[in-house]
Amino acid sequence: MTWYYWGFICAMVLSLFAQIRVRSSFNQYARIMSRSGYSGFEAARRVLDENGMSHVRIERVRGTLTDHYSSREKTLRLSDATHDSRSIAAIGVAIHEVGHAMQDKEGYVANKVRSSLLLPANIGSRFGPILAIVGFMMQSMFGDVLVNVGIAFFGAAVLFYLVTLPVEFNASHRAMTLISQTGILTNDEMAGARSVLSAAALTYIASALTAVLQFLRFLAMANSRRRR
Repeated sequence: MTWYYWGFICAMVLSLFAQIRVRSSFNQYARIMSRSGYSGFEAARRVLDENGMSHVRIERVRGTLTDHYSSREKTLRLSDATHDSRSIAAIGVAIHEVGHAMQDKEGYVANKVRSSLLLPANIGSRFGPILAIVGFMMQSMFGDVLVNVGIAFFGAAVLFYLVTLPVEFNASHRAMTLISQTGILTNDEMAGARSVLSAAALTYIASALTAVLQFLRFLAMANSRRRR
């Protein structure tokens, strides 16, 4: 399975590059304040209110780049590095999360699918590989069952990673459109926000690629096991 090891190395390099890129891009544009003077919170609140989402709450969470939107709680959570910052990076990240809120409001199909996969994906990513590996160690029919169950469980996690890609890309596209429509950032400032969101997208691509390669490796091992 030489193909797997080369693929895995490429995925790890991409993942490392993506992490460095997103931190570098965020830090670069976190030092550049927007001309509008909006903070991440103020920008998100304005865009939410102007798009019929006044019911969506905004809360602060600790950390950097821990921003997320909870469809269940209808709450947008902004990190310490985003909430009060008036930087280009903060506004880009905040409006990206507003993009997720809009997906929820409009019933964006890919977002619904991802939400439905969240629990199975969490279980699958945690227990799927363990079950498969234990099954591979057992030379019995029960081992075959564990392998198949483990692969099926992990498949749910892989599907989640894949569905996440269009969801995140769409949220970023919505964010750039909203920023342009509201004029919160100027055209040259938008390039900075786009750079931050594009860098973040790379991390999702790297995660999906790694998961797919691991899944294919399990399938190849299972197929080899059946031929014995």
